Amino acid sequence: MKPNKKPVVVGIGELLWDLLPDGRRLGGAPANFAYHAAAQGMNAYAVSAVGDDQAGRDIFSELRSKALATDYVACLPEPKTGTVTVALANGIPTYTIHAPVAWDFIPFSESLAQLAAQTDAVCFGTLAQRHEISAATIRRFLSLTRPDCLKVFDVNLRQQFFNAQRIEASLGQCDLLKISDEELPVVARLLKISGDDRGILLNLLRRYHLRQVVLTKGKDGSLFSDGQTFLEIPALAFGPTIDTVGCGDAFTATLTAGLLSGQAPETAMRQASRVAGLVCANAGAMPEIPEDFRFPSSP
Repeated sequence: MKPNKKPVVVGIGELLWDLLPDGRRLGGAPANFAYHAAAQGMNAYAVSAVGDDQAGRDIFSELRSKALATDYVACLPEPKTGTVTVALANGIPTYTIHAPVAWDFIPFSESLAQLAAQTDAVCFGTLAQRHEISAATIRRFLSLTRPDCLKVFDVNLRQQFFNAQRIEASLGQCDLLKISDEELPVVARLLKISGDDRGILLNLLRRYHLRQVVLTKGKDGSLFSDGQTFLEIPALAFGPTIDTVGCGDAFTATLTAGLLSGQAPETAMRQASRVAGLVCANAGAMPEIPEDFRFPSSP
């Protein structure tokens, strides 16, 4: 990365409308990630696909309203724009993810190859790999990044759209694993790993040659390890929880931005906890992020 140049950060995968009880909101973990990376001063892009329909056109408008580029969002003629029905119980979401939709068919292109070569960090998950077309695009994008690109695997297990093979392949392509306390035992069972939380994390680090792992635990905070030390970071609240949609994505993006900016892991984790707490206290995944919730280096 050149001096004084904003790091290029990519969220690749699903882009959709979250259909919440009080209306629809822009969503999809990679898009949420890109939004929050941009809020922390990164040059961030969402890579995905929408349908050639009104919902897709509305997504382009919403991305622009949030100052997110649409250069790498394909508009496809046949599949519909993705939607997810979200039910809330005490602010905790349950998702019904519809299929097939446009983001199942993210096409690879020469412009994506050029973006991959410039990317300083990329985040991907399991959900957008449920269809082979998007899975192949994600794999190819990752393979074309530079050796020093930080590849972040945010597991995001949803419904039936995951399996051991997909998880293991993704672990083999990443540097930093972000996983929740609900996902950790599922992944451990699928990969036949036993032990307590720390033991499982260390096993994953060593087995897949990861640089870092992060476990998020909701109100119980988060846990970071590089294989040598563990950092326990408390959760922070900024009012009653409205909903937790996108809180994990905000955490992952802020942590990634901090690490790219040269912050110490503890500093980056604490900032990630602050931003996640703010998102939980607001409706939807992409609230306005005030200046005092940004890294000092952000413009």
